[in-house]
Amino acid sequence: MFYYVLKYVILGPLLRLVFRPRIEGLEHVPATGAAIVAGNHLSFSDHFLMPAILKRRITFLAKAEYFTGPGVRGRLTAAFFRSAGQIPVDRSGKDAGQAAIREGLGVLSKDELLGIYPEGTRSHDGRLYKGKVGVAVMALRAGVPVIPCAMIGTFEAQPPGRKIPKIHPVSIRFGEPLEFSRYAGMENEKAILRAITDEIMYAILTLSEQEYVDRYAAVVKAEEAAEKAALAKRKFPRMPLR
Repeated sequence: MFYYVLKYVILGPLLRLVFRPRIEGLEHVPATGAAIVAGNHLSFSDHFLMPAILKRRITFLAKAEYFTGPGVRGRLTAAFFRSAGQIPVDRSGKDAGQAAIREGLGVLSKDELLGIYPEGTRSHDGRLYKGKVGVAVMALRAGVPVIPCAMIGTFEAQPPGRKIPKIHPVSIRFGEPLEFSRYAGMENEKAILRAITDEIMYAILTLSEQEYVDRYAAVVKAEEAAEKAALAKRKFPRMPLR
């Protein structure tokens, strides 16, 4: 119930007023039945803009940190994300991918829309990164189409680290559904999963017109963070204790 209050009364009208998003290809999102909406992820605002413009309810897999904050603020944040249709997924540990797949398949089994960001994390520089194969596994196991989606302008409106978005033109583009029934029963074949994921990412790239990086975003982020730490250490070496 609160999901629809957010969508139609509180958050939805506010987001439409601030961002005035231009919507393209909405007819590609099926009116009924299970489907995966796979998009690029440029901003914290992406979680709420897409649900605000879709006619159907969509459930996203969100990082568990949004649901585990301390104190009253943390509980309010967790309640807000649950009300907005977000499902917590622990991204740490070797079983993180399987947990996300289980949760996603649970949503699809109820003939609902599942929203997923195949990159696995927000882009820190506005580029599109290599997709993880979980989206392919879910598409094959559930036997559902994948609708590619591109968020355009949300990085400029609210880049990483900016809490309050600024007014900036935003477009949301949906592409034609991708259908992978020809690969039914092959969800354990690594080469097939990689091919499907790359096809999905190419469709997103075509819609978004971003620069593409054939590496995982999390790996690039970690490398850049390590480089910054090393540089800071060289600039400000620790003084010896006497």
